[in-house]
Amino acid sequence: MFSKLQYISQGETPEEQLINIKNALNAGCDWIQLRFKQKDELSKNYFAEKVKKECERYYATLIINDFADIAKRVDADGVHVGLGDASVQEVREIIGPKGIIGGTANTVQHVMQRFAERCDYIGLGPYRFTTTKKELSPVLGIEGYQSITNTMKEMGVEIPIYAIGGIVLEDIEGLMEARIHGVALSGGITNAFKRKEFVKNINKALYANTKNS
Repeated sequence: MFSKLQYISQGETPEEQLINIKNALNAGCDWIQLRFKQKDELSKNYFAEKVKKECERYYATLIINDFADIAKRVDADGVHVGLGDASVQEVREIIGPKGIIGGTANTVQHVMQRFAERCDYIGLGPYRFTTTKKELSPVLGIEGYQSITNTMKEMGVEIPIYAIGGIVLEDIEGLMEARIHGVALSGGITNAFKRKEFVKNINKALYANTKNS
């Protein structure tokens, strides 16, 4: 089963991103989503190759946000697609049947769409307002997650859901009670003062009740 904690990379430059990714890996993160919208194709490829090597050192899963061709080229574990990115079918044709495909969702309709598209997991959010992402969808809050997962249960829809968007340690218990599989964090890990302790505590809370996995 997929890790319950995803780290979504942050940084304005490849160098800054790589430092943040190394820090996350060293702190105990074993699932990295490389999210970098640099326009230069050559730089993106070179950067992705370096991140792939770092993930291999830590036996960590590497998901590339949006760029399926780069994921294929560097032999990443999969691709995450936003609602405005390439279709899941297009990505599947590029990375093959074994690659992991995650999809973004903000509403129960999006979740059903992603399920029908046969995504392997869904990043559902935002939980609360966050400055990490510039174009933010409507905030869900705990009630939004509960409503969506209740509808999923009623319809017999089963797919791992990751909560995303300004999540802190104190939110984990409620999210797990709402039948969320895990969480995706960015700034929380990037800016953590005692990063290893922070990641350890997040994982402890996520795995405290495994019946929700």
